Amino acid sequence: MAEFRFFGGDLMKAVGGQMVRHYRDTAYMGFVDVATHLPSIFKNMSLCRSDIKNWKPDVVILVDYPGFNLEIAKFVHDNKLAKVFYYISPKIWAWKEHRIHSIKRNVDELFSILPFEVPFFEQKHHFPIHYVGNPTADEVRAFKNGYTETFLQFCQRNKLDERPIIALLAGSRRSEIRDNLPKMMRTMPHYSQYQFVLAGAPSIDVEYYQPFIEGTDVRLVRNQTFELLSHATAALVTSGTATLETALFNVPQVVCYCAPMARFYGFLRRWFVHVKYVSLVNLIADREVVPELVLETYSHERLLKCLGDILPGSPGRTEMLAGYEEVRQTIGKPNAPANAAKIIVELIPF
Repeated sequence: MAEFRFFGGDLMKAVGGQMVRHYRDTAYMGFVDVATHLPSIFKNMSLCRSDIKNWKPDVVILVDYPGFNLEIAKFVHDNKLAKVFYYISPKIWAWKEHRIHSIKRNVDELFSILPFEVPFFEQKHHFPIHYVGNPTADEVRAFKNGYTETFLQFCQRNKLDERPIIALLAGSRRSEIRDNLPKMMRTMPHYSQYQFVLAGAPSIDVEYYQPFIEGTDVRLVRNQTFELLSHATAALVTSGTATLETALFNVPQVVCYCAPMARFYGFLRRWFVHVKYVSLVNLIADREVVPELVLETYSHERLLKCLGDILPGSPGRTEMLAGYEEVRQTIGKPNAPANAAKIIVELIPF
């Protein structure tokens, strides 16, 4: 029987094993956040190293979070403590491609949930990788199989009217919501035949949304993103996993991502981000399936046009739905976590 010790969260704790440290005490994002928590980061890094050294596992399985995990991989490899497996490979295709040298040197087996990573690692960098499927596709598939609520029932339960829905997925961080939601809402007067429904992020309090939507016809539903997408006619979505979720629910979308100093950040993006697209839908398809209005390429006029192009009766809607089918085919195999676990078990050096 396998034994597990981990730095992780509540879901990992629920299925067993010994939690050494909760991930909320280790995960920091952005330069300022990292800089102000350096003592805590170093302390957690030291704890993780000593715990691995003392426990002597057969394999160390790293999950995402490359800033922390690549340092742990180096420590484990340099001290010949265990095999290193990396599930959900670092997104070095977007930026920090130089990390490939650390991966090649310190990681024994790499596991991907994005099909376009296979040619990136294997053909460009000559490093083998296991593509195991995509867990977001698994989550959407499982939800669809068990969800039976009708459009009218959903509307009645959430005190909505019976107009078709345009969903607003404005991000999961306060800064994203602040910079994107007001711009999304400016489209409302032009599409009064639709009701605009905002997907509240689980990590954001209702009170944060109130100044943006108070006095408007926008309705907020919390912890119901999948339910909302099940009944939406179209969506305005910030970049991220939400773009893939929206595609898997077959909801035509416009991806828009705004930020202060858009031209400056757009300039930095051209120099430091090495991908053609920001949405997972377009990255997986390797072409523009959904329009991306990002930073300096965003304008209110373009957003209005792109939204109009994907509403019922528009050829753009039909074309986008065909692109979604291509994305689903490319994602391929179901049960990503189970596929990864099976390969890991077969590779563990008992």
